[in-house]
Amino acid sequence: MSTIYYVASSLDGFVADEHDGLDWLLSQDVDDTGPLGYASFIERVGALVMGSTTYGWICDHLGVHPDGLGGSWPYDVPSWVMTTRDLSAGDGADVRFARGDIRPVHAAMVAAAGDRDLWVVGGGALASAFATAGLLDEIVVAVAPVTLGAGRPLLPGRHDLELLEVARNRAFACARYAVRG
Repeated sequence: MSTIYYVASSLDGFVADEHDGLDWLLSQDVDDTGPLGYASFIERVGALVMGSTTYGWICDHLGVHPDGLGGSWPYDVPSWVMTTRDLSAGDGADVRFARGDIRPVHAAMVAAAGDRDLWVVGGGALASAFATAGLLDEIVVAVAPVTLGAGRPLLPGRHDLELLEVARNRAFACARYAVRG
């Protein structure tokens, strides 16, 4: 089991634009079953964690509403949302809200996932906190052929990485790194 930050980024290192938008990403050509693709990655995921901005984006763009109306939660594994706000989840969604230290959240994710991987969905500040705490094993990033000039950074802070794999997936340059420190 590994804890993995699986993410897409602009060429200049942003995971979302300055308005937390992803239109730049959703218009790119990608093969979900291709090299370092989403389909094979998500099959191995047993639990995931995200920040409240990512949670809000998912709810807004997939029509998921805390009152249970509209779309359904897209993940069938236990999901944690790190937040300082009071949030709620729709009926039937296994979404848990946490704040503060990520270590107990990571431990709960490990227990829930069994032998499957943990996914740090986003954002970059959350992934950086996991890396700083020594809880992030890998980063898989798909770099889109677009620059944004500003936005949410891919991984703020300094982290030493080791390149493990490189692949092209249609429009994306994809890389898998081990987190070394």
